[in-house]
Amino acid sequence: MPDNTTIPAKGAGVGIRALSTIMDGIILVVIGGVLAAVLGSDFSNGHVSGSYYLWSLVAGFCYYTYFESKSGATPGKMLCGLRVEKTDGTACDISAAAMRTACRIIDGLFAYLVAAIFVWSSERNQRLGDKLAGTVVVRVK
Repeated sequence: MPDNTTIPAKGAGVGIRALSTIMDGIILVVIGGVLAAVLGSDFSNGHVSGSYYLWSLVAGFCYYTYFESKSGATPGKMLCGLRVEKTDGTACDISAAAMRTACRIIDGLFAYLVAAIFVWSSERNQRLGDKLAGTVVVRVK
């Protein structure tokens, strides 16, 4: 009798994932600027205040967690034809999305070189956040 468990195909590679991250980064810079303007962050002498960075972290966490848990993809991933799903093929839930997002602190080190090394060395192209959350980023067909 055949095994009914499904193992998703190899996940998306570093290049397309980097492009989607850049797109999301552009969106988050705009969101951060709006938050800074609304919350009155100080941009004097070409420097931004610490509150800008704090609010940018909060906005980024909410952005990635919300989109990946609700639609399986951030706007950047959608534009690149990518989706996050659990390794069993089910939809990414809020706890998996939050874990993936929290791990961006480590995955994002050295301009996402840490994430790239994990993806390159993983059988399913998973970064640390994917491994801990039990997710994989796949191409949408």
